[in-house]
Amino acid sequence: MTAKPYINPYLGGTILGVVLFLAFFLTGGGLGASGAVNRVQVAALDLVAPRHVDRVAYFAALGGGDRNALDDPSIWMLAGTLLGGLASGLAFGRVRPEIRRGPHVSNAMRLVAAFAGGAIMGYGARLARGCTSGQALSGGAVLSVGSWAFMLAVFAGGYLLAHAVRRLWN
Repeated sequence: MTAKPYINPYLGGTILGVVLFLAFFLTGGGLGASGAVNRVQVAALDLVAPRHVDRVAYFAALGGGDRNALDDPSIWMLAGTLLGGLASGLAFGRVRPEIRRGPHVSNAMRLVAAFAGGAIMGYGARLARGCTSGQALSGGAVLSVGSWAFMLAVFAGGYLLAHAVRRLWN
């Protein structure tokens, strides 16, 4: 199957806005993935070290004692994001195993860099109290000054870093 172009970005943005509104309306919270990923991590930790989860206040608030860390609307949102992304990729003929990299980057280097970058982003998302989707979409929608500052910093950092790493992709 040949890859088809994605949806018109204006239509996609409109649909995303409607989904964001529905998320606020139905769950009382916006969109964002890092909170759900954090809950999955606490649930996994609770399986292997439940006493540790009960002792650490941050973990205990999510899944200590009788609490189930997975009992939160964000888990459904995360599952829907994964399944929706797969459905979109299948519908547009874009699902295939591959490693995207530049000509001066080995597969191993690309995988190590991707893993390291993901770990740094995950840590940064918890430090910033939300991932880019939660900060930009949900925080921006409620006019949070911190979210707007975060996104300006993300775009500025990306713009400045792009010049340094461009040679790896050309």
